[in-house]
Amino acid sequence: MHNAFFGNFDLASLSIWLFWAFFALLIYYIQRENMREGYPLEDDDGATSANQGPFPVPEDKTFILPHGRGELSLPSGQKPERADIALRKTAAGNGSPFEPTGNPMTDGVGPASWVERRDSPELDSKGHAKIVPLSKAEAFFVSAGSDPRGMPVVSGDKKVVGTVTDLWIDEPEALVRYIEYDLGDGAGTRLVPITMARIWFGKVMVQSIYADQFAGVPRNSSDSQITLLEEEKICAYYGGGYLYASEHRQEPQL
Repeated sequence: MHNAFFGNFDLASLSIWLFWAFFALLIYYIQRENMREGYPLEDDDGATSANQGPFPVPEDKTFILPHGRGELSLPSGQKPERADIALRKTAAGNGSPFEPTGNPMTDGVGPASWVERRDSPELDSKGHAKIVPLSKAEAFFVSAGSDPRGMPVVSGDKKVVGTVTDLWIDEPEALVRYIEYDLGDGAGTRLVPITMARIWFGKVMVQSIYADQFAGVPRNSSDSQITLLEEEKICAYYGGGYLYASEHRQEPQL
């Protein structure tokens, strides 16, 4: 027994130390993988931040995108940040509030801000556009609740601004994502997210914006699909209305 291999060595201690070493390397690897988007860090003015954190930015990794959409190498291949943001600092120090310099609803700042996402539709596992008009999806129909098609659309200032013409559905999820309505007088159709509309007593109420702002709702370029970038801009416009639709909404509520 005196000559047994590892006879005087603590195998339990070795095991726990190997586990801690593996765990530390795992955390290091996961943290670097998490830095493939959004890095290197920038300060409020868009310049590269002096403090990038304790972990180095990872080397490029090339991803093959599905459905023939090419390749993407990250972190170097990420989209540049928006450079046309109409904001100015209210003070010189980092972390100081910014204020809009133009029309925040159309400039896409604050609650109305949007991200430069891919200008192509989100696809399902078969490579088809996920979100399509109900009128073009023959296998789908309204099976429960109120069908809003034909109902008037009422703005936040209680004015009728259009009529619902269609619903846009997420086919894989079998959910309504947008309500399409016609503004009339040749102004064309617009989409409103179903979560920002309320179907109530035979009308569709959109509280976030007022009647004169519906014509400014961003439009999707196709009548059969919507891109990720278009979704960003449409949702941001309605969301920003909760603060920017009028000066009254920007005042303290208490």
